[in-house]
Amino acid sequence: MPTKESNIVKRTLDLKKPPQLSAEQKARLDAVAAMPDEQIDYSDAPSLPDAVWMKAAEQLPHTKKQITLRIDAEVLEFFKHTGARYQSRMNAVLRSYVEAHKAHAK
Repeated sequence: MPTKESNIVKRTLDLKKPPQLSAEQKARLDAVAAMPDEQIDYSDAPSLPDAVWMKAAEQLPHTKKQITLRIDAEVLEFFKHTGARYQSRMNAVLRSYVEAHKAHAK
């Protein structure tokens, strides 16, 4: 069934003003927080790679060399949708990969 533009709801979360939780929502979150990890169903959570990609962009190198590189269209679109400086993030991911493999090569 095609999605109509009028059926799409877009929301922006302001982390400085998080939404207020109802008493029921707080109780449900508290119940999950009290559960042992073994009882929590993670089947719908995406798997994460072994590398810690979130830290990849913390330190970006200052010396770069311009090249021509062929990238899969899907990969390029993914990084472009992350916003400005997407090329720097792509470089940071590649750097993280190199550092991870340097550690294993020793």
